[in-house]
Amino acid sequence: MAVRRLLKGTIEWNRLESVAVEVARRYDRSSVRVEFLDADNWLSTPFVVDDRWFVKVVSEQHALLHAVLTTGRNLGAFSSGVPGFFDHVRDPAEMADLELAATRRMRDLGVNVPEPVEAFEHDGLGVLVVEYLPAFRTLGELDESEVLRYAPELFDALSRIHDAGLAHGDLRAENVLVADERLFLIDATSVRPGAVEQARAYDVACALAAVTPLLDSRAAVDAAREHYPVSVLLDARDFLDFVNIRPDHDFDAAGVKGEIEKDASGGGEG
Repeated sequence: MAVRRLLKGTIEWNRLESVAVEVARRYDRSSVRVEFLDADNWLSTPFVVDDRWFVKVVSEQHALLHAVLTTGRNLGAFSSGVPGFFDHVRDPAEMADLELAATRRMRDLGVNVPEPVEAFEHDGLGVLVVEYLPAFRTLGELDESEVLRYAPELFDALSRIHDAGLAHGDLRAENVLVADERLFLIDATSVRPGAVEQARAYDVACALAAVTPLLDSRAAVDAAREHYPVSVLLDARDFLDFVNIRPDHDFDAAGVKGEIEKDASGGGEG
């Protein structure tokens, strides 16, 4: 689709080749093997180097698209009754720097993330380098029994992030990976300082949206309740309709709302 290709953009081959050469130089490699991934990634061009490093290359167009999406998400947050809390970025280098910083913070909290390596600017491009996980499945690729097993771990990881005053900001099934029987979070985004309460509710709504397609609404809410009181789930409820109109979520928002409201009417705060 032409519009889709235009929005996603492409990076000229000679610029990508230059990034690969720079990665080889930085890590003292005389040559490297580069594998481009068949990934539906709107905000970067990813590739793998020597099955060891996962490299995300951010162009000027990626940064522009990020600004457009951020504006849309902030409008969506406003429609849910709160001020927008997604942060804008100035340029490709800042996009890479912010994701590196978020990944480091999550790792420091004991949340499983690919090991962060570095971020740098090259030829006007932002470049993020993290550990490559060679064998993984996304949350959306798991069967029901596996989602039931990992859903509490997902909410546990989020609660640790939130308790530290941080937020993920872009939680969806594609950003939750399982590798070596461990759950990993990737692709954290930036939220405005001081907006963590709203971002927390949004994260929880997105997590419910991510697990509900393979679990019934009751099981999804039960998994969240292992780590969040019903008051937080009530805040998350207000974001469910907004989350459900995003193209990367498709779930029974009404069913999830109903289960949250059942818990609220019972007065439970566990």
